Amino acid sequence: MNKLSIAIDMDEVIADPIDKFITLYQQDHGYNYTLDQMHGKEFGELLPAELTHTLREYINRKGFFRDLKPIPDAQETIAELHKKYDVYIVSAATEFPLSLEDKQAWLADHFPFISWTNIMFCGHKIVNTDIMIDDRTKNFAKFSGRKLLFTSPHNVTLTEYERVNTWKEVAEKLL
Repeated sequence: MNKLSIAIDMDEVIADPIDKFITLYQQDHGYNYTLDQMHGKEFGELLPAELTHTLREYINRKGFFRDLKPIPDAQETIAELHKKYDVYIVSAATEFPLSLEDKQAWLADHFPFISWTNIMFCGHKIVNTDIMIDDRTKNFAKFSGRKLLFTSPHNVTLTEYERVNTWKEVAEKLL
């Protein structure tokens, strides 16, 4: 029996860089940003002009992606999805070359049941799976399968895609 396949994004879907940004900007610059302030915005839009360059500097640091917190319920839900589907982690990680090793090690720690053969680090997400779970609609542009938009502050105002707000909702739809 052939299983259906799922492509799952990393950042803001299974790993939480926003929490780390909030921590870094509080610790390094004294700003106390909240998720409510981000409603409909990218994190960088909150920053004063003199700090906008720091966002990319943080992301391009070796180790930035290594200690991100997992999104709540992602580990348990993906473990269950893994039993029913062919699960692929697909991250546009090549934009940040120093992230590759960090992301692979992070996945090994938090999702050890996903084989290295099912991890794709790429630029454009030109994948041929049945389902894609992502927070960025640009990744759906050339994707012909079922598109599940995972809620993140920057995409909360979008309405043209099937939305999932939590991993519990993903479980309700797919398990």
